[in-house]
Amino acid sequence: MYYFDTDRMMSEGLKVSFDHKIEILKEQLECADAIVIGAGSGLSTSAGYTYAGQRFHQYFDDFYKTYGISDMYSGGFYPFDHLELFWGFWCRQIWVNRYAPIPSNLYQKLYAIVKEKEYFVLTTNVDHCFQRSGFDKQRLYYTQGDYGLFQSSHPQNASLHKTYDNYESIRQMIEAQGFTIGPKGELISPTNKEVSMYIPTELIPVCEDDGQWMTTNLRIDNSFVEDEGWHQASNRYHAFLTKHEGAHILYLELGVGMNTPVIIKYPFWQYTKENPHAFYACLNKGEAYCPQEIANRSICIDGDIGAVLQKLTT
Repeated sequence: MYYFDTDRMMSEGLKVSFDHKIEILKEQLECADAIVIGAGSGLSTSAGYTYAGQRFHQYFDDFYKTYGISDMYSGGFYPFDHLELFWGFWCRQIWVNRYAPIPSNLYQKLYAIVKEKEYFVLTTNVDHCFQRSGFDKQRLYYTQGDYGLFQSSHPQNASLHKTYDNYESIRQMIEAQGFTIGPKGELISPTNKEVSMYIPTELIPVCEDDGQWMTTNLRIDNSFVEDEGWHQASNRYHAFLTKHEGAHILYLELGVGMNTPVIIKYPFWQYTKENPHAFYACLNKGEAYCPQEIANRSICIDGDIGAVLQKLTT
């Protein structure tokens, strides 16, 4: 078994090459009894889900020119005056990041690496790429919501713990704006006219259980709905950890930043510290590090996740 002893290497002035780190990670992937994947936004960014630049302007240039919105993330918090406009923005956001084709095969590469292993995925991503790429639904825990779900804007009574599939509703909004949806789900802008930034009033989604306006099922405040599926996934995740307690577990952290470190990063560090047979791997461009307490059972690779997975599969 490989151990990446950071303390020794620093004290002796040694450097570990990128290729050597890849070999260490390969060994851990092969010999681990179980793998817990912790995935953050950096993984989806590496897969092509960029929220600014060319991809943003391809679908939201009218919002940029009219409101100065420069990226999808900040646009999600813009104080639109009308629900017709709010959903005009959000239906595109949801479609291109949840229902349109995944920009690359990065998630499929990751699945090919772990599919024969005992694995579980904990993720703060809301784009559903894991399940769409072949991962077992029973081994996925989406902690922060799902672009593919609505919830009541004021959950109460029957809607308090309930979410609602939004595919048909979002599709109707998209087509009402003037877009065409291709055979693979791709969003196609018309060539002979401008698309509308608004949706028709009658397409504003209303909760069937409480009569309130619908909103996105994303954890932005304490009104976030943790439905039955969310709780079942949470229970399966913690059961997986309990089942493999004390075993050789690889905690594989992919693209997790410091926005919500208490969900993935800090627990992974703590689990590794408490289990002398555990190993921690961090893949993150610009933010690959670990505490000194677990440095001798960790590998941190600062680089593009896609490039690392490519190396692991060749």
